[in-house]
Amino acid sequence: MQRATRPLLALGLLTALNFLNYIDRYILPAVQPLIKREFHPSDTALGALTMVFILFYMCVAPGVGFLADRKSRKAIMVIGALIWSGATLLTAVTYSFTSLLIRHTVVGVGEATFSLIAPAYIADLFPAEKRGRILSFFYLAIPMGAALGYIIGGALGTRYGWRAPFYVCAIPGFMVAVWFYFAADEPLRGESEIALHTVQRTTFRGLLRNPAFWTATLGLAMMTFAIGGISVWMPTFLEREKGIPLDRANYYFGLITVVDGLAGTAVGGWLGDLWLRRSRGAYYGISAISALLALPGAVYAFYGHPAWIFPSLAVAEFFLFLNTGPLNAAIVNSVAAPIRATAIGINLFIIHLFGDAFSPVLIGAISDRSSLRLGFSVTLIAMVVSAFILFLGTRFAPPRAHERQLAGALA
Repeated sequence: MQRATRPLLALGLLTALNFLNYIDRYILPAVQPLIKREFHPSDTALGALTMVFILFYMCVAPGVGFLADRKSRKAIMVIGALIWSGATLLTAVTYSFTSLLIRHTVVGVGEATFSLIAPAYIADLFPAEKRGRILSFFYLAIPMGAALGYIIGGALGTRYGWRAPFYVCAIPGFMVAVWFYFAADEPLRGESEIALHTVQRTTFRGLLRNPAFWTATLGLAMMTFAIGGISVWMPTFLEREKGIPLDRANYYFGLITVVDGLAGTAVGGWLGDLWLRRSRGAYYGISAISALLALPGAVYAFYGHPAWIFPSLAVAEFFLFLNTGPLNAAIVNSVAAPIRATAIGINLFIIHLFGDAFSPVLIGAISDRSSLRLGFSVTLIAMVVSAFILFLGTRFAPPRAHERQLAGALA
C-alpha cells in the first residue's frame, strides 16, 4: 500500500474505534430502567454511574496527553482501546451495583486513553484548513455509535437482559485496535501545518494564557453539560413521563440521533471550513449560533405536547451536532503540535469537570425531588452560556494558514 493512502486508512480505523467506543458508552442510558429494576438505585445513584465514568475519564486525560506528546501515540491509543474492550466483557460478572460502578470506571480509563489522543494524531495527518471536515468525519462516530447504542440496548436489553448488549462491541474493539496498530503510521508532530511559533501556542505556560483555547474549551464544556445530561436521561424521560415503551423510546431516539448526527456533523464541518475562508473566527461563530438555534426544539421537547416530542428533538439534536466538527477543529487549531495532546488532555478534563461529570447527577437529584421535566431545565441554561462564551471566542481565534505564512515572512 502506498504511503499516500495511509492518512485515510488511519482516519477510517480511528473512526471505527470511535464508533465502537460510543456504542458501548450509550448502551448504558438505554438500559438504565432495566438496571433500576434489578438493583433498585435512586435516580441520583444512576446518574452517578455516568459521573464515576467521567471522573476517571477526565482525571486520566491530562497525564495521558502529557505522555502522548513524548511517546508513541499509536501504541497508547491501542492500549486504551484494548482496556475498554476488555472492561466491556467484564459486564458478564457484574452482579451488584458496586461491581457495575467498578466496571464503568475501568471503561472510562480506557476510553480516555484512546479518545484524547486521536484528534491530535489526526491533526498531524491533515492541514488546518481541512480539519473541520476531517474531524467532522471522525466525530460522525458519536451520533452513529450513540444511536446504535440506544437501539441495541433497547432491543437486546428488553429481550435478553441488560448485560447482553455490552458484548456486541467488545470483540470488534479488539480486532480493529490490532488492525490499526499494524496498518497505520506514526506521523511527525506538526507534519501537516505551517507553524507560527508563538509562546501561547507552543508552551504549557503559554497555554494558560491562550484565550482561543480557553473560550473553545469552556464553550464546549457547557455544550457537554447539556448534551451529556440529555443523552443519559432522555430514554428514561420518554418512558417515565411520556409513557412510551422503553424499546420504542430507544429506537426512535436512536434513529433521530443517527440521522441528525450524520446530517448536523457533516453540514457543520462543511459550513465551518467554508466560513473559515472569510473569517478566522468561523469555527467559534458557527458553534455559538448552533447552540442558540437548538434552544426552541429542546424547550418544546421538554415542555410541549407529547405528539411533537420527536420532531422537536430532531430539530434540537441537528443544531447540537452542528458544532461537533467546527468546535473540535477550533481546539486543535488553537495550539501547536508539540503540546497538542497535552492541551487536548486538559481540554477533556475541563469539559467533563464542568460538563457531563455532574449534569446527569444534578438532573437525577432534581428528578428525585421533582421531575425529569424540571431537571432538564439546567441544560437550557448551559446552551445559552455556551453560546455567549463562543461568541467571545471569535475575537481570539488563531491565524489562518495564509496569515501564518505572511506573519512568518514579515518576522
